[in-house]
Amino acid sequence: MPFDYAPAPESRSIVDIKPSYGLFIDGEFTDARSSTSFKTISPSSEEVLADISDAGPSDVDIAVTAARKAYTRTWRRLAPAERGKFLYRIARIIQERARELAVLESLDNGKPIRESRDVDVPTAAAHFFYYAGWADKLDYAGLGRAPRPLGVAGQVIPWNFPLLMLAWKIAPALATGNTVVLKPAETTPLTALLFAEICQQADLPPGVVNIITGAGETGRALVEHPDVDKIAFTGSTEVGKAIARAIAGTRKRATLELGGKAANIVFDDAPIDQAVEGIVNGIFFNQGHVCCAGSRLLVQENVYDEVLESLRRRLATLRLGDPLDKNTDIGAINSAAQLARIRELSDVGEAEGAQRWSPPCELPEHGFWFPPTLFTGVSQSSRIAQEEIFGPVLSVLTFRTPDEAVQKANNTPYGLSAGVWTEKGSLILWMASKLRAGVVWANTFNRFDPASPFGGYKESGFGREGGRQGLAAYLRSDADA
Repeated sequence: MPFDYAPAPESRSIVDIKPSYGLFIDGEFTDARSSTSFKTISPSSEEVLADISDAGPSDVDIAVTAARKAYTRTWRRLAPAERGKFLYRIARIIQERARELAVLESLDNGKPIRESRDVDVPTAAAHFFYYAGWADKLDYAGLGRAPRPLGVAGQVIPWNFPLLMLAWKIAPALATGNTVVLKPAETTPLTALLFAEICQQADLPPGVVNIITGAGETGRALVEHPDVDKIAFTGSTEVGKAIARAIAGTRKRATLELGGKAANIVFDDAPIDQAVEGIVNGIFFNQGHVCCAGSRLLVQENVYDEVLESLRRRLATLRLGDPLDKNTDIGAINSAAQLARIRELSDVGEAEGAQRWSPPCELPEHGFWFPPTLFTGVSQSSRIAQEEIFGPVLSVLTFRTPDEAVQKANNTPYGLSAGVWTEKGSLILWMASKLRAGVVWANTFNRFDPASPFGGYKESGFGREGGRQGLAAYLRSDADA
């Protein structure tokens, strides 16, 4: 008999969503000069949540001017320990308003409330706590003599982890004395706008954090603004390349965290049940909307049947449905456009000869949904083995030797992350030295800590976020030209 779960919905009453939102500039919400706006909707129901201002070039200019004024007159002059106090205050408020933030994130993004509640919000607070501690210790970070801030940072974040990516960007920028203009993704602006209220609640000086909403043209105007000193971007490789071209020849610094096609490698001595949990977490967490998702599973041939059988059995227990239900494992795809891409590449996988399998799964009538899916019989040249799908789709391949596993894992334009499952510590270290990935997890996957740097090689971008290394991207020293 299957174990049935009674509905356990989280209440929406804790969240007060306004009918419309302006821009957050110089410490206040203000109407955009641009007369255009757009709707943000809930991916699980297609319900319109709010009307969002679409910032134009003049709005971007006002926000950058406010950030520059705050930088020159207030923030860089503030004692580092005082800056740290503001970050601590923000971190505590995030914790105090954690339930509100989690519900809003799940409504606007589509991810299960368990993930936003237990991962996104606590980790966002942890980043502010961590970098608050660094604010008055920059001279001892080993980042050059007399490190000092760059100035105004333009930050563009994606829709898969809206609040967490905001924390990754804003916390180190503020700790190092920079001011910020941040643009959230157009499909998930609500937690960024709630964070603006948190900045007000923390009495952060006006102009230190500015939040402008809009689509690609808003981001382009921010990237190309002549008074922005640093660009921090997380998103697609295609847009990352466009940003690199746009700032080439300028003095702007940049960190780019782009796409991935991570290999999750299971050796024959791995604890199979533990590995299967890691595989599920690696690709089906957040519906596969993860840059470092383990979207390619490489299994040693002699345990292939055992791993696949166990994996299929585990997928049959996943619960897909209402993101606000605490029992939900698989939420909604973030947008109609992303769902169309997942469907397109899945159809291509079948057309190229791979075998597709999904557990029995009833999809809700409204919203954007895709079942957890496996592809077997996948070749190295297949598009589903080479291109980032950014959805709950796993391509399964096999290998015989560690050398073959390394060759297959590295045979991709990306190099963001990888996972290795084996009982042999020496094999883990050897694999980690050979894999061209910025992060290699051993007998786990998708584990993050604010003290640990994160970033990629090749078309997965450059620069590191998190840890002491994440400070370097926002500082210059006397050794700089």
